[in-house]
Amino acid sequence: MDAAAAAAAADGGLLGSLPPPLPVFLAMFLAVYLAGHAAVFRGWSPAARPEASSCLISLAHGTPAVALASLALLSDPSRGFSSPNTGAQDAVLEYSIAYFLADLLHYVVFYPGDLLFIGHHLATLFVFLTCRYLVRHGAFAILVLLILAEVTSACQNVWTLAGVRRRDSALAAKVFDALSAPFYSFYSVVRGLLGPLFLYRMGAFYASGGAEGVIPKWVWVSWLVVVSIAIGVSILWVSNLWVEFFRERSRGRPEKKSR
Repeated sequence: MDAAAAAAAADGGLLGSLPPPLPVFLAMFLAVYLAGHAAVFRGWSPAARPEASSCLISLAHGTPAVALASLALLSDPSRGFSSPNTGAQDAVLEYSIAYFLADLLHYVVFYPGDLLFIGHHLATLFVFLTCRYLVRHGAFAILVLLILAEVTSACQNVWTLAGVRRRDSALAAKVFDALSAPFYSFYSVVRGLLGPLFLYRMGAFYASGGAEGVIPKWVWVSWLVVVSIAIGVSILWVSNLWVEFFRERSRGRPEKKSR
């Protein structure tokens, strides 16, 4: 056995002695969600606690996922649209898979009729799961998209939480109003400009045959379809928020929907 193989075997033995990351991450997100119900938002109305707890696990996922994904990508000198996944990149994928599973459970239990969010989570899980467990390549593209999707997460969740309480709290109403225009602007730039630009680069690479023999065509085509639909829905969502924002400003009545 040469030195490289010996090192790989040693790493495998070490990793094999650790708990699988996905169950640990899933348990963590479920614990955070339950803590939101039982403690963090205990004084909120029963109707508001589920959405607030969902925002809490989104906060626990979004910004850390951006930081972890960035580190995982920067630590890979051979990163590219068809490069093999590294251990760090797989760990970030599992972190996000765990979050979406936990939040999917939240929607199935409390909002089973919200088919748009349930469908979004299922489609996102498909992309992450195929990248992590099926093709084991292409994490660069998926993690860049994850960064673009989650970089607005902290702002969006604070805005959403403030929106939930704005009718009961003057402070929440002020936070909601103060964040609306900056959040909409930030979200519009990321989802309406940076996301489509990166998706174009991704699609051009795969369509040119750059991942031939590594990522099956049906996989990368499905990734492009899922991401295209997600970006389109995001653009429609924020466009509706902008229309409502200017309509309410023209009427002088700051009444907005948080979802």
